[in-house]
Amino acid sequence: MKTKMICTTTAGPQPDICDDFGKRIQVNGNLDNARLKFTSEKQGTIAFLGGSITEMDGYRPMVYALLQQRFSQTQFKFINAGIGSTSSTTGAFRLECDVLDHGLIDLLFLEFAVNDDQDGNHTRQECIRGMEGIIRHARRSNPNLDIVVTYFVNEPMLANLQEGKAPMRIAAHQTVVDYYGLPAIHLAAEVAREITAGELTWEQYGGVHPEPVGNAICARMIAELFERVWAAPLSSEARLVSHPMPDPLDPLNYERGRFIDLEEAKGVCGWTLGVPDWDKLPGEKRPRFLALPLYWATEPGAEAMLEFEGTAIGAFVLAGPDAGMVESSIDGGPFVAIDVFHSFSHNLHYPRTVMLGCNLTAGKHTLILRISPETHSGGHAMRVIKFTAN
Repeated sequence: MKTKMICTTTAGPQPDICDDFGKRIQVNGNLDNARLKFTSEKQGTIAFLGGSITEMDGYRPMVYALLQQRFSQTQFKFINAGIGSTSSTTGAFRLECDVLDHGLIDLLFLEFAVNDDQDGNHTRQECIRGMEGIIRHARRSNPNLDIVVTYFVNEPMLANLQEGKAPMRIAAHQTVVDYYGLPAIHLAAEVAREITAGELTWEQYGGVHPEPVGNAICARMIAELFERVWAAPLSSEARLVSHPMPDPLDPLNYERGRFIDLEEAKGVCGWTLGVPDWDKLPGEKRPRFLALPLYWATEPGAEAMLEFEGTAIGAFVLAGPDAGMVESSIDGGPFVAIDVFHSFSHNLHYPRTVMLGCNLTAGKHTLILRISPETHSGGHAMRVIKFTAN
């Protein structure tokens, strides 16, 4: 590959052709709260929240190495909060237990562009509610928290970028990034540029789950971000500075996102709390879920009730080959049908969040959930890992 020159901009994703990957490194702020913590206290906690691109042995451990090399005297705690197939919606609901419960976080990396696209198939509103919810919730837990957003890429997004168009999910996340003044790594745009310029092929990059070559491009961009924001020495008078918290872009964003324990649901009939007999169920299963007790039902008419507080209610589920449809009613309102089955459920018990009620008035509510006789799979199952509320 060619040597890249550095140029400075805070513009969003740019698929134009030039020799410098620096144009796709968005510098906002300085990440000095994290640097101060790393240098003054000689310790720091860094979390990575995202889908399978984060979970895999990819860019994340490369960034571990970058930080350990730069701050060789610092004791780091690294948190891998990547879960394959999960979108920013699920991320907003699991942020508390998967990240914030580990203690005060100093630096947070977010990666959800690909999963919001091909897994969540999110609307612009859903992208903003999830991403904004994560950022606001994280900074309510630590106002000094520094955050970096990274955009990976799949083939449809690559095609958009090569046509000079910003992929919708990246554009939605970028709206949040700009509003909160966050640094961002526009890897998707850099990959599109290099492929269009003939410096890289999609096969060399590695596809949706990048090969080491692809992950190294991301790590190199993050290293350059560090070089820029930490170029000057810290002032002897440097102090932690709280980040501003403006009014939300979307008042119904998922900043109060949380899990509700399964025991809170009251089974009227036909629901079971326990570990399913996975050996008898067709479809692939991911090991991380196999020992979990789930709240599940498989027959039409099974009904459960859950009291909750907030503006939204949903369920983080495993949607397998036998996943069906459910009907939800909030506060005695009409039942609304929701499909639990996903296009990726045909041969996989697929983790996803289905929203059962949104745009609610803040306060206490009652959900009635029942298994529908309708289905697109031939089965009627719903297997809940946790209920989600905002």
